[in-house]
Amino acid sequence: MKLYDIEVKSIDGEAYELKRYEGKVLLIVNTASKCGFTKQFETLEKLYKNHKDSGFVVLGFPCNQFLRQEPLSHEEIVEFCTLHYGVTFPMHEKIDVKKKTIHPLYKHLTENAPKGQTGTVKWNFEKFLIGKDGTILKRYRSKVDPLEIEHDVKKALEA
Repeated sequence: MKLYDIEVKSIDGEAYELKRYEGKVLLIVNTASKCGFTKQFETLEKLYKNHKDSGFVVLGFPCNQFLRQEPLSHEEIVEFCTLHYGVTFPMHEKIDVKKKTIHPLYKHLTENAPKGQTGTVKWNFEKFLIGKDGTILKRYRSKVDPLEIEHDVKKALEA
């Protein structure tokens, strides 16, 4: 299965295939509203605003698998992200990013990341940079702030 064949649901329940973003550079992130890294919503939004007109999209996927740090409903997540961080990038329904209930998107991401970067998601706010052709270019752990990878985003946009 290719990345673009995977179906996801927007936070308002619209099902769609990721082929909607074919030809764009993506940053796919598992998010949580009650995490020590939650403040990354701010820098994710800044990175998105800096490059969205060049074909860059951040895709947020809330997940409640890490110490139940995403207890909010979908409506509450939208309100929280908008009110506290001004999030305008696409958010999605909660999914599982590990174990037996892993969503097909994260199964694909964790199995097809670059050599040495495959394996289980360890925490909230892990990030996967996807090239215009759907190739996973790089994976970043939670502690890496989104603005630290802006150079990689620019490079992917220029490719």
